[in-house]
Amino acid sequence: MTDSVTDKVVALCRYIEQASSEPSLAELSAVVGWSATHLQRVFKSQTGLTPKAYASAQRARRVRDALAQGGTVTQALYEAGYGSSGRFYEQADAVLGMTPTDYKAGGRHMQIRFAIGQCSLGAVLVAASERGVCAILMGDEPEALLRDLQDRFTAAELIGADGGFESWMAQVVGLIEAPRLGLNLPLDIRGTAFQQRVWQALRAVPPGQTVSYSELAERIGSPRSVRAVAGACAANPLAVAIPCHRVVRSDGGLSGYRWGVARKRALLLRESDAMEGQIPI
Repeated sequence: MTDSVTDKVVALCRYIEQASSEPSLAELSAVVGWSATHLQRVFKSQTGLTPKAYASAQRARRVRDALAQGGTVTQALYEAGYGSSGRFYEQADAVLGMTPTDYKAGGRHMQIRFAIGQCSLGAVLVAASERGVCAILMGDEPEALLRDLQDRFTAAELIGADGGFESWMAQVVGLIEAPRLGLNLPLDIRGTAFQQRVWQALRAVPPGQTVSYSELAERIGSPRSVRAVAGACAANPLAVAIPCHRVVRSDGGLSGYRWGVARKRALLLRESDAMEGQIPI
């Protein structure tokens, strides 16, 4: 892609971000002088999303920002460009992961069960909403993991050491220790449209195999979105369940990992041993 093409895609992004409602393809085509078909293809290759999906993500971001700043739900949805309250409420669950009122209150009416345990890789925290596991965090200090959870759900009711939840913790620890076992638990996966695509592709990578960031970008149909793919991997809140540890550099070497490169190496070695193969390090 030439710089001029990239500049036009950036201009389209800024135009969509500043528009009061979702621009039509014809409107966007007029901005850069491209046909609708060419615009769709180039925009997706550069950003990882179609113009429509990008506009939807921007509306969702504006709603979240407005609610976080104390605006009313009605004010937030119309300022974000939703044509009607009915349309917004149809999409609110996917946009916010909860009702708008609960999101505005920082998840006030949510109950998050959690447990903190130990595995061979250190401390692990497992948390679940009523929908399923919403966080699997690893680290050295249990207190740091709990603070991370509290920051994610600032006003939710956190319920710790629930006896019935211990079996969920056991399954997650089992997955860490023996990745080939798999995880038979429901997941509550929350993220942007692009993150969801990356995470879905990651879950399709089998144990014992790895994929580069560029290959992952190719798999989601956005070959030029390597940096955005890396960002989605870094934002993954569900360690091992969404196996971002299976993403390596193009030369096969290990790169950064949110929970530490040493843990990444250990997870890959376990999967490699189970497959009776080797991984490049």
